[in-house]
Amino acid sequence: MIISTTHTLDNKTVEAYLGVVVGEAVMGANLFKDIFASIRDIVGGRSGSYEDELTRARKIAFAELENEARQMGANAVIGVDIDYEVVGKQGSMLMVSISGTAVRYRD
Repeated sequence: MIISTTHTLDNKTVEAYLGVVVGEAVMGANLFKDIFASIRDIVGGRSGSYEDELTRARKIAFAELENEARQMGANAVIGVDIDYEVVGKQGSMLMVSISGTAVRYRD
């Protein structure tokens, strides 16, 4: 499965546009991660725990996007857009939303 942020695929002809596909993941940040992230905010540095959680959320969202596209008979998703948001009460959750257009191409 080709997944691309571009709206075309080099050296390939899109035969069918199958529709919009979406993958989403919402991950809760636990109390300990919040405490350590707050300390990092004060003293500086990167928050590895939040970065790990974002990476996990992104991988889940991409897997959902690809699965939805396969179910539609696609072999590629083009025009992919990735959004990161903080949601929930007091911004306690991280959300990754990925969307694109499922297509079927030929070489």
